Amino acid sequence: MKSLRLAPALAIAAAIGLSAPTARAAEPLRVGLVLPLSGTFTDYGRQMQNGIATWIKQHGDVIEGRKLEFVVKDDGGIAPEKAKKAAQELIVRDKVDILAGFAFTASAMAVAPLAKASDKPMIVMNASSSGITAAPPTMIRVGQTLAQITEPAGAWAAKTGRKKVYTLVADVTAGQDAEKAFARGLTAGGGEIVGSVRVPAQNPDFAPFIQRIKDAKPQAVFVWLPPGEATIAFIKGFNERGLSQEGIELLGTGDLTDDLGLEATGDQALGVITTGHYSMAHDSALNKAFVADYTGLFPNDKRPNFLSVSAYDGLAVIEAALKKTKGDASAGAFVEAAKGLTLESPRGPIEIDPETRDIVQTIHVRKVEKIDGKLFNVEFDGFERAKDPVVK
Repeated sequence: MKSLRLAPALAIAAAIGLSAPTARAAEPLRVGLVLPLSGTFTDYGRQMQNGIATWIKQHGDVIEGRKLEFVVKDDGGIAPEKAKKAAQELIVRDKVDILAGFAFTASAMAVAPLAKASDKPMIVMNASSSGITAAPPTMIRVGQTLAQITEPAGAWAAKTGRKKVYTLVADVTAGQDAEKAFARGLTAGGGEIVGSVRVPAQNPDFAPFIQRIKDAKPQAVFVWLPPGEATIAFIKGFNERGLSQEGIELLGTGDLTDDLGLEATGDQALGVITTGHYSMAHDSALNKAFVADYTGLFPNDKRPNFLSVSAYDGLAVIEAALKKTKGDASAGAFVEAAKGLTLESPRGPIEIDPETRDIVQTIHVRKVEKIDGKLFNVEFDGFERAKDPVVK
């Protein structure tokens, strides 16, 4: 069990405390967080913790008279059995009021039956497979779905005349789903997939695949790879082999140019076009305040990304729902209050679909550009009030 990393000067540490609750006039609100805090995906958990801490800095640690307490469990990444055990402890031993976190679908789906059986609200902050909110009636998603951010990439490519596209994705479920979603958006607009390849998720040698794309001479290539080393390596290989010089554009989802990896990618990321629901460069007063407070709290982390914003919004949804219920966190009252919520987020306007309890939001089209010498995903187009296109 690990606590959130907060700036010592902030008087909000009590909200993150993991000791047994002391007697208070009002009953505390206990939130159980299931996050990846060790292994390959440690950055995911840290970003989500940081987003929660930023929300607390701005809004305080009391909602409707109930002091926030967090119990944090590490699920180690994509480890459903570990996530299930963590949730069982949170429900039975720690007696949390709300379950939250869940970076990956495997964790969310492992915990879904427990949330249903214990009648606990479950706030999914990232897990992105379509349709998972149908599993327990108490689940609310505040992140995104993969199809929600990917199908618009294909639709935008077709709409803007990029009709002949090659696809390259990691040969994992998420990559295959992204490939299908992009193709749906592209072909619906009259475009054509002129070639496709699936590559190993771990340590792929991109050189032969990039050459194959170059030989096919598409107008663009759509790429989905796990963010990090793979995306950086592909972008660099794409430029080194001269595809951009031949007029082939590089398209992807926000994973390709995630804010956390842009500095490591360097200028070779310039001009890459992606679709996503959050950019650090989003031009709004709320986002500017979010970025300022985030970087003030966590100067070593430098950049918030989509995970920190989703966690931040998870707290915003909890607050908005509890204001409607007068502090009642019981699943029936909480979920009904959350349905149809409309909020302003650092990413832009968001809604909770009253039918599916899933996120509705603007999917932005962005291009990597330099602002004051630093790389950012600059938004220039978008799809407003986008829902998960898989779930009708």
